[in-house]
Amino acid sequence: MNSPFVRSSFNPIITAGDLPYRAHAAFNPGATRRGDEIALLIRVEGFRGQSHFAVARSVDGETGWRFDPTPALEGDVVRHPEDAWGIEDPRVVYLPELARYAVTFTSYSLAGPLVSLALTDDLVTFERLGPICPPDDKDAALFPRRFGNDWLMLHRPNCGGEANIVLSRSPDLLHWSEPELVIAARSGGWWDAGKVGLGPPPLETSAGWLLLYHGVRLTASGALYRSGLALLDLDDPTKVIARTDDWHLGPETVYERTGDVPNVVFPSGWVLDSSGERVLVYYGAADTVIGLATASLSDLLGTLELRAAA
Repeated sequence: MNSPFVRSSFNPIITAGDLPYRAHAAFNPGATRRGDEIALLIRVEGFRGQSHFAVARSVDGETGWRFDPTPALEGDVVRHPEDAWGIEDPRVVYLPELARYAVTFTSYSLAGPLVSLALTDDLVTFERLGPICPPDDKDAALFPRRFGNDWLMLHRPNCGGEANIVLSRSPDLLHWSEPELVIAARSGGWWDAGKVGLGPPPLETSAGWLLLYHGVRLTASGALYRSGLALLDLDDPTKVIARTDDWHLGPETVYERTGDVPNVVFPSGWVLDSSGERVLVYYGAADTVIGLATASLSDLLGTLELRAAA
C-alpha cells in the first residue's frame, strides 16, 4: 500500500522472550528520549493475565535493546484499588517545566478502565497521582507544555457508546475540566467509524500538533485497528486543521494479523531521531509483540497539508 510509514526489517523488535524474566506478551509501549538513548515503557502481560510496565533502552531505537531486570511499575491494589485488573497502555511525555516525565496509563478498575497519572524523574521510581478521569476512559496523553495556566490532555471517554478523542484542562494535573470534543468517530463505512482513540502523545511541529490516532472498525471477524493522521492548531488544540480520510498504518504482516488479539496495529509511542526529520513510531502488534515503523516528518505533514488544502 502507498503509506508514508516503513516497517523495520527487525520487526518485531521486541517480544516477550526478550525480557529478563518470564512473560507472556510485550506490547503497546510508551516512548521517550532519555539522554543519548531511546527508552520504551512497555506493557507486559504476565501469566496471571494482568499487565505491568517494564523499561527497555536502546541507542538507535531499533536494535540492541537492554531491559531493566525487574518491572518498572506494577498494579498496587492496596494503595490503588483502581488497579484491580492491572495497568495498561502507558504514554510518556517529558514536561520541561517540571523536569519530569508524565506517564498516563489505564488502570483497569472493577468499574471499568480509567485514566491514571504518574510522574517520574528516571523511569525507575514513580510518584503516582492517582486516577484523573472516571471510567470508562483511556488512551490519554498530556501536551508537553502549558497553555496559559492550564495543562491540556487528550483522552477517550466512552459515553453511551460514543468513543471520541476529547480534550480536558487542568491547573494542577489533578483536577480536570469537562471534555471538549476534538476528533469524533465517523459514521457509516469509514475505517474509523466504530471508535477513535489517541495513539502516541501529540507531537509539536511548526505546522501544528501532529497526531497519529487509531480507528476501530467492527467486521464479521472482529475489530480491526488501523491508524490515521490529524493536525491540531498550535495555540488552540481543539481546532483540527486537517484529518486524513485514509488510514496509513494497519495490520498487514503475520505478527500484526495473528496473536492474542488479531488484526491490531496500536501505535502508542513515537520519538524524532537526532536529525529531527525522521519519526520512529512504536506500536503493539496483535496485542502480543512490538513493532517499529518510521516515516519522514515532512512526508507526514505534507500528507496533512494536502488534505487541508483540499
